[in-house]
Amino acid sequence: MTDIARREAPSAPAVRQLSPEAQAALAAGRADSTRRAYAEDRKAYLAWCAKKNEQPLPATQNLLVEYVTHLTRTPRPRTGRPSAPSSLERMLSAITTMHAELDLPKPETKAARTVIAGYKHQLAIDKKPGGKQRQAKAAVPTALRKMLDVLDRDTLIGKRDAAMLLLGYSAATRSSELVGLDIGEPVECDEGYLVSIYRVKMKKFTESAIPYGKTPATCPVRALRALIESMREAGRTDGPLFVRIDRHGRIAPPMKRRGKPIGDPSGRLTPDAASDVIERLAAAAGFEGRWRGHSLRRGFATAAQRGGAPMIRVARQGGWADNSTSLARYFDEGDPWEDNPVMGL
Repeated sequence: MTDIARREAPSAPAVRQLSPEAQAALAAGRADSTRRAYAEDRKAYLAWCAKKNEQPLPATQNLLVEYVTHLTRTPRPRTGRPSAPSSLERMLSAITTMHAELDLPKPETKAARTVIAGYKHQLAIDKKPGGKQRQAKAAVPTALRKMLDVLDRDTLIGKRDAAMLLLGYSAATRSSELVGLDIGEPVECDEGYLVSIYRVKMKKFTESAIPYGKTPATCPVRALRALIESMREAGRTDGPLFVRIDRHGRIAPPMKRRGKPIGDPSGRLTPDAASDVIERLAAAAGFEGRWRGHSLRRGFATAAQRGGAPMIRVARQGGWADNSTSLARYFDEGDPWEDNPVMGL
């Protein structure tokens, strides 16, 4: 190439690094769990590229295929198994969005996703973990009753757990939405409670009406009122509704590690802690399978579908979008016994 050609040839565009303020604003649009997962995924990808002496950005199609193939064959320290297909899909999203944040062209991921599809297929054939999507069990009313039966509802922790179960179910909340509630936010009225809930996926507040239940033991209004009254007796009239409670029945003080405060200083439960409560109660009730905070949301949708509730009303109560594919899936599944085509043949 001549000197003139070199001068006239367009140079490669420089990577435009977003300012710290812009990066923070962009990150704020994602859920905390997604933000943490993306950060770990990106860190691992950049470390692998550095080890292989590969240029990570912009990522080529072949580079992503090599990286995904590496992940399907490399055991993770925590589990001793390679990453699940769903984790690999998230990892690709983390890398793709990193390009967008740096104003780089979107990488081609079709070939890498083909590798993931083949990996998932082989896991299913071999009946290995990851071949079948793990779903939280649905906490339908029969399961809720058994979980409530293991509680001592004369204690503060029993009242907290009962309110978490029944409010989380009747408002179809995610764990993060449930623990985000404050004491003063549920508004009591003649019919029950009106609860304004920030729906994290929709990024807006919805108002869920929580009516009285037919049976006092499974009534979300009575359970919520009992918790709020007990919290006030313990000196809590504001702040988080669902808090840490120690084994002596006291609202736990702020946690410290090596002398430094950690966690929410007000004692608010984390989403993981709320899911742990559901898991613990399910185990105490003798249930097997995966029970987490999402069990309440899934149980509500499942029971509503079986009860013949219109999908649009279920969506409005639980903060699903009107065209939600996840909610439609619950309705499409139906009841495996009542809607079984074998019956009557």
